[in-house]
Amino acid sequence: MNTWADENPETLRLSIDTKATVLVGQYSRGRKSRGTQAVEAWDHDMRPREKLVPGGILEPVSGKSFLFFGNNNNKTSDFLVDGLLLWWKERESSLSHIKQLVINIDNGPECSGCRSQFLYRMSEFAERQGLTLD
Repeated sequence: MNTWADENPETLRLSIDTKATVLVGQYSRGRKSRGTQAVEAWDHDMRPREKLVPGGILEPVSGKSFLFFGNNNNKTSDFLVDGLLLWWKERESSLSHIKQLVINIDNGPECSGCRSQFLYRMSEFAERQGLTLD
């Protein structure tokens, strides 16, 4: 299916994934610094400014990527589809020829094929955009 999608000019393959919640603040990151000089940091994560959940969409053929973040500490089906909507709004003008999306996504609890909220939101997205999803 992936090879077929990559070769079809009216189909775009995407890979969507989320990662663990990230604490935002002045943390030591395990005493490692990416700069040439160490920065002052907190020893413990008792005062996070915020917690962010990162998500990403990759277009494997072109290598284009899109990052989105949520701050509700949960990777939910709504979070995933909201990220997909943000990606589509940014890319829509250059993807007017696309009729179908083939989405590679893990079968986690937020996006399982039997998760009714995820299926509802994805079908709503497809219908609104006039796309077929696989």
